[in-house]
Amino acid sequence: MNRRTRSLLSFLAFLGFVSLGLPDGLLGVAWPAIRSTFDLRLDALGALLVTFTAGYLASSFSSGRLLARINVGTLLALSCAATGVSLLGYALAPAWWMMVALALLAGLGAGAIDAGLNTFAATNFSPRLVNFLHGFYGIGATVGPWLMTGILQTMGRWQWGYAAVAASQLALAACFAATYRSWPAGPGPAEATPAHPTSTAAATLRLPAVWRNMLLFFIYTGIEAALGIWPYSLYAEARGVSMVTAGMWVSGYWASLTAGRFLLGAFAGAIAPQRLLQLCVGGVLLGAGIIWLNPGSHSGLIGLAIAGLAAGPVFPTLIATTPARLGEAHAANGVGFAIAAAVLGQSLIPAVAGSVARNLGLESIGPFLFIATLSLLSVMDRAAAPWHRRAKAHSG
Repeated sequence: MNRRTRSLLSFLAFLGFVSLGLPDGLLGVAWPAIRSTFDLRLDALGALLVTFTAGYLASSFSSGRLLARINVGTLLALSCAATGVSLLGYALAPAWWMMVALALLAGLGAGAIDAGLNTFAATNFSPRLVNFLHGFYGIGATVGPWLMTGILQTMGRWQWGYAAVAASQLALAACFAATYRSWPAGPGPAEATPAHPTSTAAATLRLPAVWRNMLLFFIYTGIEAALGIWPYSLYAEARGVSMVTAGMWVSGYWASLTAGRFLLGAFAGAIAPQRLLQLCVGGVLLGAGIIWLNPGSHSGLIGLAIAGLAAGPVFPTLIATTPARLGEAHAANGVGFAIAAAVLGQSLIPAVAGSVARNLGLESIGPFLFIATLSLLSVMDRAAAPWHRRAKAHSG
């Protein structure tokens, strides 16, 4: 792969991460309007998230096998087209059940995009560049709430927000299709060799480190998603914050997460990954505590900003270190499994938060986020011991 081609593919990978973030940023702001359109309960969001998760899991778990048969560019072109069609369907759906059904296609597309891009990044980019790459996910997620808030203010219809993002997804699908021959044929820059064989999914799943990795992704990504989805409803419906202000605060969360990936990600090579992860999760815990206690009129914005800034490097740092933890032979399967666990958490944890809020009130969102982050810190501390043993073994 020559330098010009590599630069083009890297540029498209960055655009791909923007496209992943846009729909995630839309949902939190759009949800109250979607509920009103279809006359839904507060926790009805769980049906959409679970269906989306089913599609995401299917494509993430099969990403290793798919990439052994087709190249990354073909997978990304097909996946972006599927995501674009599903989001356009959201905008046109006359009934809630149709939107829920379309979430399966959205999950299939998003899961393949996520796993394909992350596998390409994990095997071609440094941890620092992977943090920057994931920063562009944050750019998309930051623009999403701003876009939906503006559309609700000017047009009054949430459907236009999804239509706009659908158009961007279809345009990106055309870019991937036009360049599909330039993408590598497998998960890395070269095909597997006897020195770097590709393991089966069953062999990868027999590694205890894979399950620890999946649990970390599950809990962390669920917290990240819940912080982006539920605070808008908490502030706008329970704490009397205006719709515009609440939308901007949620945008501020995604902007802070993006800044965390660009700023703190620059130190990814200077700080041991485990130490960086512990510091970052501690920051998320502080932000969740501020959201819960709500000590001042702008504490919502402050809590979200702190949580977002601290959360920024967590996901890309976990992704970037997956090949080193599992070995090159397990990298493609390991990344796919991690993405699958992440989207399971991304859907189930916010869904559980919605059920808790429906039964205990929206003010329960704050303590829910705090307790969930405590559990993540506990799991991360337990996972630290085997990582330290491996580090000592390598140093010896």
